Amino acid sequence: MAKGSQLSQLKSALSQAGIKNPQHGKKRKRSGSIDQDKIKKAAKLQEIHQKLNPFDVKVTKLKHDVGGRKIKGTKGQPAQSKQAGIQRREKTLLKEFQEKGRAGGIVDRRFGENDPSMSLDERMLERFTKERQRAAKGNVFNLEDEEELTHYGQSLSKLDDFDNFGLPMDEDDDEDPGQIDRDIVGREHFGGFGDTNEEDRDPDRKKSKAEVMAEVIAKSKEHKARRQLEKEQEESIRHQLDQDFDSLRNLLFAPDAQLTGSNMVPLGGSDSLLPKYTSNADIDEQMDYDRQVRELAFDQRAKPKDRTKTEEELALEEKEALEKAERQRRRRMLGEDGEDEDEDEKNNGKRKRERGGDDLEDDFVQEEAWGGLGAGLGEVDANDGANEEDESEEEEDQDGSADDYDDTGDEDEDSGVENGESSGSGTGSDSGGEFDEITTSRKSAKLKPPGVQEELPFTFTCPESHEEFLEIVGEIDDTDVPTVVQRIRTLHHPSLAPENKLKLQNLTSVLVDHILYITSPPTPRFTLMSSLLPHLFALSRSYPIESAGFFVEKLSLMHKNLNRGISQGALEPGSRTWPGLAELSLLRTIGVVWSSSDMSHPVISPARLLMSAYLGLCRVRSLTDVTSGLFLSSIFLQYEELSKRLVPEAVNFSINAVLHLAPSSFKNVASLPGSFPSPDFRSDLCLPLAIDIKKSKKLNFHTPNLPRLLTDDRYTEQDKIDLLILALRLLDRFSEMYKSLDGFIELYEPVLDILTKLDITQLSKGVGTQVSSLQDKLTRLLKFARQARRPLLLQAHKPIPIPTYIPKFETHSSSYLRHRDPDHERNEASKLRYQYKQEKKGAIRELRKDAKFLASVEHKKQVEKDRAYKNRMNKAFSTLEGERAEQKAMDREKEKEKRRSGRK
Repeated sequence: MAKGSQLSQLKSALSQAGIKNPQHGKKRKRSGSIDQDKIKKAAKLQEIHQKLNPFDVKVTKLKHDVGGRKIKGTKGQPAQSKQAGIQRREKTLLKEFQEKGRAGGIVDRRFGENDPSMSLDERMLERFTKERQRAAKGNVFNLEDEEELTHYGQSLSKLDDFDNFGLPMDEDDDEDPGQIDRDIVGREHFGGFGDTNEEDRDPDRKKSKAEVMAEVIAKSKEHKARRQLEKEQEESIRHQLDQDFDSLRNLLFAPDAQLTGSNMVPLGGSDSLLPKYTSNADIDEQMDYDRQVRELAFDQRAKPKDRTKTEEELALEEKEALEKAERQRRRRMLGEDGEDEDEDEKNNGKRKRERGGDDLEDDFVQEEAWGGLGAGLGEVDANDGANEEDESEEEEDQDGSADDYDDTGDEDEDSGVENGESSGSGTGSDSGGEFDEITTSRKSAKLKPPGVQEELPFTFTCPESHEEFLEIVGEIDDTDVPTVVQRIRTLHHPSLAPENKLKLQNLTSVLVDHILYITSPPTPRFTLMSSLLPHLFALSRSYPIESAGFFVEKLSLMHKNLNRGISQGALEPGSRTWPGLAELSLLRTIGVVWSSSDMSHPVISPARLLMSAYLGLCRVRSLTDVTSGLFLSSIFLQYEELSKRLVPEAVNFSINAVLHLAPSSFKNVASLPGSFPSPDFRSDLCLPLAIDIKKSKKLNFHTPNLPRLLTDDRYTEQDKIDLLILALRLLDRFSEMYKSLDGFIELYEPVLDILTKLDITQLSKGVGTQVSSLQDKLTRLLKFARQARRPLLLQAHKPIPIPTYIPKFETHSSSYLRHRDPDHERNEASKLRYQYKQEKKGAIRELRKDAKFLASVEHKKQVEKDRAYKNRMNKAFSTLEGERAEQKAMDREKEKEKRRSGRK
């Protein structure tokens, strides 16, 4: 091909191919030769086009070219295939895209169907009218309305059976000529129309289609007639009931009629007569009926239910209810027993209801006396209205009011953890029993001295510090403190004011401080703490980040106190190393409020580390320290109940507590089995902690009073026995929790050795039973753990084969390059997998091309919309600019006129 530009290359290629401009000569070629020339010319042009544009053909270079082998897909035409794909999508996908979301072409043209102003009855009437009009138009060609038509002197209406018309089947027939046999017409032509006799038919033959349809039509008519008859009977019964109801209504609402001895007693204002009561039984029966009718007037009517209110609406209603109750309480304190005028009108509106036009006069209480039948049978007492008013006032005050203050003092010191463990036992101020307490307090209000507070206020300010909270609840009974907190939360709901969120966050810190305050010695109040936990839990769930900060702040302070106590001396009696009753209560509260099973928690993780530091670093100096450590171990048991994390400090302290309390044959630390630390064993401070066998022979164990042991330095042998049993039970619970660990054998073998060498034979039978049962359980668990343990093995590897370079030949096939599996099913499965993979790739490729095509279509539409919008805006701007230019020209002309007039 010649060099140069594409134009010169094209000219040279056309000249070489012999294609020149068509010259219109005088001579014309034949049509056949013309078609052949066109085909050849098109082929040459296509060849020239391909040579000029080499990018239209894509050739895949073969890695191993074998002569004579033909492989599909080595040459391709991407431009043509792309154009063909676009054209195919324009014919199929583009039409589907344009018709997407289009409704069907069926148009409902029924009369009145698309007219929303017409009711269903009007639509049916309009359709019936149109149908009758259409039928009337067709009656023009109806022959029945004209005079009777005849044929050969006979009426056509009597010739429906065509019995006497037609040709005979045989010319020699005895019947009249020109007549078809009746049986032939009846059986062959029209199926008989029921003219054939059933006796002439074969009972076993199959019925024809005409006979079956005749039976179906007959049954349908029969059912229709039966339904019509039932409908008429129901209508008649309904009509009879309506008439009876009218007579019953006249009987019920008739004026007074005296039951005399005459035959008929007239009713005033009516011509109807009542029958004579012949006996006392009839009179009693009629009076019972009148009494029941009279009682129906006082039955409670159904009320419509309100919609489900939002949280903000409920909070606002609760706040308004509390404020209203507080206003009423203040009015009662000032001696103003009456309610507000608007409330009186509201209550009067509830008690009375005006008679409406649609009333049946059986659902209201008449102001005048009942004068009809049954008078005096269901009268209401005159004091019922006052009682209902009192009950309504009590129901309004039920949610807001609380028990009157009863100065009974604090709880008993000896109540112990038993009161603290019964969570929620004192939270009865919000329950249904409050109503009885309120009524009792009202009845006994006159007997109380004037200096005692009678009612709990309904509104409180949100405290900003613990001191303000103490001022609020200073003179309030412990059972009413949860009610106070609930009312504070209700009055300061976050949806009522934006600053309430910060107030409730601060209330969380106040409750934490108050829990520390009420659980401090000498009079801890665990019942009040349990009743405050639900409110603290709810606030922590509402504001978790701020509440976590408050708890972590307290934990940091406790950690600082621990460091200060250890720095002063872990064995000094005056150093505060072990946590007190308030700190232990806070740690127990943290386990209740927050989730203790998380891998890492902003509150539980610091609390867990702090308790481990207490158990690992603090030294035992007295029975109080042992009590505090066992309490921490029980809290750890609560924390790790779900996650089952190993806490070796808790197990070590429990077994050390057993060594301190129970008599044993161990002399010093070196004689103890295992490797757990026991720095205080047989020390001077721990020797008095051992149980005296002589004093404890007859003592049996009880539940230890932990609050008293934590606050009082005086203890008895009974307390030692109780703590020993508590330590054994903790070891039992920890063994049940850690029995699935791999290191359970190393953890509890020393514990079993210590338990077997305890000298408990001289103690009570109950203590011996506890120790022996724990020994049996640990022996059994250790046995199972040893059986389940498997020795460590090296990781099993697949042997590495020796590499071979011998080529693999298949004897049954000459095409050794083709993959063939001797298993036919596996080979077919691999083929299917390969086909599925190829089809999946092809489907993904086509879907991407479809998405690209649709995106181009959407882009074109958007470009057209933008162009049209731009044209409209340019046209509008040009119009506005022209108007603005004209306006400015007019303004300039006006200015010129003004200047001219001024010069003149």
